[in-house]
Amino acid sequence: MIRPVLTEIALFAAPFVIYALFLWVTKTSMLDRAWWSVRTVLTLTIIALLLMIGSFIYLGHFTGMPQGTYVPAHVEDGKLVPGRVVQ
Repeated sequence: MIRPVLTEIALFAAPFVIYALFLWVTKTSMLDRAWWSVRTVLTLTIIALLLMIGSFIYLGHFTGMPQGTYVPAHVEDGKLVPGRVVQ
């Protein structure tokens, strides 16, 4: 469960990190408020949210359980039968 959460945090932080690296490479002061205007931060936030939404759609569409009916774990004849997906 921690991996998907860290993936989403990394996708959200990516535009901000890339912008900070751009400022660093161009020898601009990264901590100067002029480079972090409201418009810039809002644009970076929108890009970050679009990345997250795109990853949610991708993960929801291409990953997950196989199609079928889930039969939960149960006890048969005194033995535990694990849960499974029945086609």
